[in-house]
Amino acid sequence: MTERSTDDRKAPEAMRLPGLAGKIVAITAGASGIGYSIARVFHGQGAKIAICDVDARALDAARETLTGCLAVKADVSDDLAVDAFFNAINQAFGRLDALVNNAGIAGPTGNLEDLAPEDWRRCIDICLTGQFLCARRAIPMIKAAGGGALVNMASAAGKHGYAYRTPYSAAKFGVIGLTQSLAKELGPDNIRVNAVLPGIVEGPRMDKVIRDRASATGVSYDAMKDDYLKNISMRRMVTPDDVAATVAFLISDAGGNLSGQSLAVDGNVETL
Repeated sequence: MTERSTDDRKAPEAMRLPGLAGKIVAITAGASGIGYSIARVFHGQGAKIAICDVDARALDAARETLTGCLAVKADVSDDLAVDAFFNAINQAFGRLDALVNNAGIAGPTGNLEDLAPEDWRRCIDICLTGQFLCARRAIPMIKAAGGGALVNMASAAGKHGYAYRTPYSAAKFGVIGLTQSLAKELGPDNIRVNAVLPGIVEGPRMDKVIRDRASATGVSYDAMKDDYLKNISMRRMVTPDDVAATVAFLISDAGGNLSGQSLAVDGNVETL
């Protein structure tokens, strides 16, 4: 398998999507990984972007490459930090058109009975409660703008049980429930709500997941990676740019009648 590079900080070439130029888009955990790829795509489409992240160094790098970007250090599980992020958006742009609830962590790996309660709570707090905290601040702003869109980052683990990654899977199942409920709640306000379900995304985070699960099950890294790929119909991982393209489509006018959906970007993960 030939892996595609995900380290290039230059925005990928993409066809122009309708309705994105000039939109104000907030992206959580937007300074690296999938979040940064999403930010690059929106920036390249002419949107005005606001990102938050816990990594101050990554935020500094994003400011250099994403001209005009609002970049704020914030942990999405911290109520006050989330408030500060959205207050900064309001002050800088005066409105908000879309939110990409991207922030998440891999969470602990291991048998459930061996997991520490604090590790469970941290995973749920960031992967699920953080989306609630950001949505509750974004929704009034998007309503005031006349409507818009939310995209919540779920995972293939949100539709498949994921042995040894139970906290993460539980959180991502919760994200799909949050998405479907909000789609019903916010549709009358002209706000579309969808979830994106990345599969096995190449990069350092997935490398660690494979390494940790290999250790938990007593096999080699290479054998565990092969097992993951055997369970993907297309026999390859996806890239952050693959995920970003789908998010941009959902928020653009091209996705104007899509709501309440859970779109898998995974090469068809058959099982985890």
